[in-house]
Amino acid sequence: MNVLLAEDEKTILVTLGDALENAGHAVFRSGSCHEAERILTSSRIDVLVSDIRLPDGDGRSLLAFIAERSPYTKTILITGHATVEDAVKALRDGADDYVSKPFLNEDLVTRVERIGKLAALEEENRELRSRRWGISSIVGRSPVIRKVLERIATVSAGDYTVLITGESGTGKEVVARAIHQESPRCDMPFVPLSCAAIPESLLEDELFGHEKGAFTDAVSHRAGAFERANGGTLFFDDIDDMPLNTQVKLLRVLEESTFYRLGGREPVSSRVRLVAATKKDLGVLVAENRFREDLYYRLNVVAIDLPPLRNRREDIPLLVKEFFSRYDTGSRTIPQATMQALSDHDWPGNVRELENAVRRAIALSPEGGELPPEAFGEIGLPAAAGGKHGRSGEPVVTLDKALQEAERRHIEKTLAATGFNRTRAAKLLGISRKTLWRKMLLFGISEPKRNGKEQP
Repeated sequence: MNVLLAEDEKTILVTLGDALENAGHAVFRSGSCHEAERILTSSRIDVLVSDIRLPDGDGRSLLAFIAERSPYTKTILITGHATVEDAVKALRDGADDYVSKPFLNEDLVTRVERIGKLAALEEENRELRSRRWGISSIVGRSPVIRKVLERIATVSAGDYTVLITGESGTGKEVVARAIHQESPRCDMPFVPLSCAAIPESLLEDELFGHEKGAFTDAVSHRAGAFERANGGTLFFDDIDDMPLNTQVKLLRVLEESTFYRLGGREPVSSRVRLVAATKKDLGVLVAENRFREDLYYRLNVVAIDLPPLRNRREDIPLLVKEFFSRYDTGSRTIPQATMQALSDHDWPGNVRELENAVRRAIALSPEGGELPPEAFGEIGLPAAAGGKHGRSGEPVVTLDKALQEAERRHIEKTLAATGFNRTRAAKLLGISRKTLWRKMLLFGISEPKRNGKEQP
């Protein structure tokens, strides 16, 4: 997080600032209200920690400034003259927390991190509220997509099990969420579960949960997907990847509406609406004994087949405009020739591939300009390039490869600038330390050796 520390006592400014930096936060230091206001104006600050008395003002004036200029910044006020009345007044003025001197740096760091997590959750909630759900979230006017919308409107009011089919990237989870949002269960949980993303050994635990002591790492009770989705909708994505032995247990739950947690002896009741999605033909998998026939018929009560994007090309301009409204903040424009090239492309990755292409084009292009076809990757490679080399004789690589190379160079530069301090580098890059570690492995980036040994 970005933390602004406004304090006129040099000892606190240094020691508390160091403690916050050691915890992995980016710290901005200020000894006055004026300087704090300048930093708040020029930088995104997640948490302000301010003394209530500063040489040119007080922390309460900063609260008013934040309310007007930086409403998402959380605030902790510090004072050496704490009273209950002061605390109540500070909280009423808009502070999120209040601490009196003397205090432990570790305690204040904990408070900062707790408030920071709250701010992150509030921002996530704002983003979720800004999204469109239900049928309105599905963009398109083509005849094939209108049939999908009609089917969603028809099945949502009932309680039928729905099987959504279609190629990867066609928007199966978007349709599942629309069914849930338009149904009487819309106020209850929607719980998605990807059968392809969860190892077979963990899938039953994800489905049914476990009791404390069920296995070595089961230190407490954990609710599974069926329990969390009770009363709402449980969405199985890539159900074709579900192992056969798990299919048997799933069928039993669907028939009896009860299950046992791992290590449990008491049955748990769960009444959910099941929506499943598959990228493969389950009928073919049944014939090959790779999917249970009885489960297939139980799932295939109402089927919704999503068309690939190449079969609904007239929707591509609408989708592009939708994605630009989400991601573009620089008034970029798309000329007709580019839009035609986008509409003519087959998009084997469907809507997901198109969305990613739009995001890359926005990220790598200047603000306020027109986007040529080549900004969207391989759809724009000129025929004269000969496929692999351009006119200059230099090899032409895909946008993905060029982006990866730019990402690798930027990570190396950031690591070098921080002396290979992964915590500080991850903070500057805006990613987690674990993600940074994975990217270092992916790109083969290793820390320089010191005293003949490579640093951990």
